[in-house]
Amino acid sequence: MLVSLTLTKSQHGELMRHLFPEDGCEAVAIALCGRREGDERHRLVVQQLTLVPYDSCKYRAPDRVTWPTDILVSLIHEATKRRLAIVKIHGHRGYDRFSDVDDSSDQALFPSVHAWIGDGLPHASAIVLDDGRMFGRVVDETGEFSDLSSVNVVGDDLSFWYPDRTIHNLPAYAHRISQTFGERTYNSLRRLKIAVVGCSGTGSHVIEQLARNCVGSLALIDPDHIEEKNLNRVLNSSMEDAVSRASKVSVAKAAVERMGLGTQVLALHENLFSEHAVKAVAECDIIFGCVDTVDARHLLNKLSTFYLLPYIDLGVRIDADGRGGVDQVCGSVHYLQPGGSSLFSRGVYNMEQVRAAGLYRTDPIAYRSLLKEGYIKGVREDRPAVVQLNGLIASLAVGELLARLHPFRDEPNATFAVHRISLSHGIYEHESEGEPCSMLSRNLGRGDVEPLLDWAELSSVGAAA
Repeated sequence: MLVSLTLTKSQHGELMRHLFPEDGCEAVAIALCGRREGDERHRLVVQQLTLVPYDSCKYRAPDRVTWPTDILVSLIHEATKRRLAIVKIHGHRGYDRFSDVDDSSDQALFPSVHAWIGDGLPHASAIVLDDGRMFGRVVDETGEFSDLSSVNVVGDDLSFWYPDRTIHNLPAYAHRISQTFGERTYNSLRRLKIAVVGCSGTGSHVIEQLARNCVGSLALIDPDHIEEKNLNRVLNSSMEDAVSRASKVSVAKAAVERMGLGTQVLALHENLFSEHAVKAVAECDIIFGCVDTVDARHLLNKLSTFYLLPYIDLGVRIDADGRGGVDQVCGSVHYLQPGGSSLFSRGVYNMEQVRAAGLYRTDPIAYRSLLKEGYIKGVREDRPAVVQLNGLIASLAVGELLARLHPFRDEPNATFAVHRISLSHGIYEHESEGEPCSMLSRNLGRGDVEPLLDWAELSSVGAAA
């Protein structure tokens, strides 16, 4: 079982300010973390930080701190009630490993934490270095240690730290990626698990580019089959696939495997609006949303917030009259970070549109009735699409990921939260990150809840009934 720890840029900044005070002595903080209890990956996502006051510590020195464990009582009660994880965090100045003092402290503390909570789930200890890097370990009920598989911070930039930073046997096909972005970025790409939701027009291009950038693992989610109308824009699809009604995810998986570049693929031929699909996405490190409905976008934005996942949303639009007349050819890429602005707060959709799209998907008869009676506005059901626009927007989106992993721009990444392109009007513009979304931010780091994402349709209880 791989166990990782994720926190936001804001949470990381709060830790840096607290753990490295001007007096040069050690300090400590406790994180309450939501979870994604996966079969192969267990993600700890920071929901709440408790900063242990300096003056409440019995002893503080540059190389150790003794703090009152009674501060844990209320936190353990909360962790027990809501199935959360306890993560102890302290700072080191330049010493990039756990000390003997740390070993003794963790072996004394965590067996008690496990005994109090009794959930049999991972709890952890982590260290922040004065240059911002982090590493950590799981401490089990007997006091045994095992490294966290990664610690990552999601913000304007994306930081991933792994216990083993060695590049082994860099293959020939990876040399130019390493030459362009460096071995550290290649090493991160090789270990990332990325979800691509929607494997049609833009999604097929995103999959192609991620695989050729040597991403370690892809989780592909799409419920549809290849149809003849898809062949003008879905990469790697063929007339044979349309005739046999091959699933879009199976076509994409086969194409990635033919490349032979080592990318592992999980292909889920199912709707995003299922408990299984949502949990699969939540086990990943990054989301690419290549969907064309606002209810799917809203779900992905919520998922990003609950599980502290960066979410890159792609949108394309062609306004054509069906007879060769074109008014608009445009597209957008949104980079969304948990705790920041959302597609909702950016005005991409409103909740009435989400309701209409959900009704269209779940109850078409009721949708048609309400539409006819004027109670809801209609959902665009069929749209023109061409491969070149999809490829352009997909390239912009994958480039956005690379820019966040390896900041190469002259301007800060915060100024590139939104990209908009209009080919018909010759416009390219980008916008800065907006104010935090008040509707979604309250769900930061909640992880697994019932129903998932507080979305009744995803209730496992309802599914069982």
